[in-house]
Amino acid sequence: MKIHGSIALVTGANRGLGRHFAQQLLDRGAVKVYAAARHPEAVDLPGAEPIRLDITDPASVAAVAKAASDVTLLINNAGVSTRENLVAGQEAGIRQEMETNYFGPLNMVRAFAPILAAGGGGAILNILSVLSWFSPGGMGNAYAASKAAAWSLTNGVRLELAAQGTQVTGLHVAGIDTDMLADMDVPKSDPADIAKAGLDGIESGALEVLADRDTVDVKAALSADPLSLYPELAAK
Repeated sequence: MKIHGSIALVTGANRGLGRHFAQQLLDRGAVKVYAAARHPEAVDLPGAEPIRLDITDPASVAAVAKAASDVTLLINNAGVSTRENLVAGQEAGIRQEMETNYFGPLNMVRAFAPILAAGGGGAILNILSVLSWFSPGGMGNAYAASKAAAWSLTNGVRLELAAQGTQVTGLHVAGIDTDMLADMDVPKSDPADIAKAGLDGIESGALEVLADRDTVDVKAALSADPLSLYPELAAK
């Protein structure tokens, strides 16, 4: 799909990776970019059209689909990390991650699939994670579970929407230098580079984009014995 001339909607576009997506879409010639956020007054990007959206609220999603019925490119970027673990973590946080990281993109896909079909097919980009394939242990396991579900969602809707000509791309990435990881001392990619990789993937027709070396290495290890990913489980 060509981005020049497209009409895009980016969820979570008020900051971080989402803002970079919105900016680069404008730079590449998108004729309209809806910058969706729960608090659209926080969107400060010249040229973008702020729009109020809570992806976990079906009524909010329906209202946005009605208001943005000309969209040809949907970027499901909004997400949340509560850093809960699965066994002893707070259930409310675990459910929040599933509602935001899995059901949120699903809500958006279901609402916009007919709109994309009416526009000739269009494209969807889902922002996934290296943690779709790897659980970090303890803190963050709930996030990993939600992103694993979102990976499966991406594969499923890709098949279901193929007949209407909608391209579905999954963008997997490890750490990004955004607010989500601001307090963590881990390797982080520049969000501008990740946005570029995702948009390049859309334009090339890629089904999947692996945006950094850690992500490439983890996916390659999936065919090996699980102990290659979780050496701490080896018998002492």
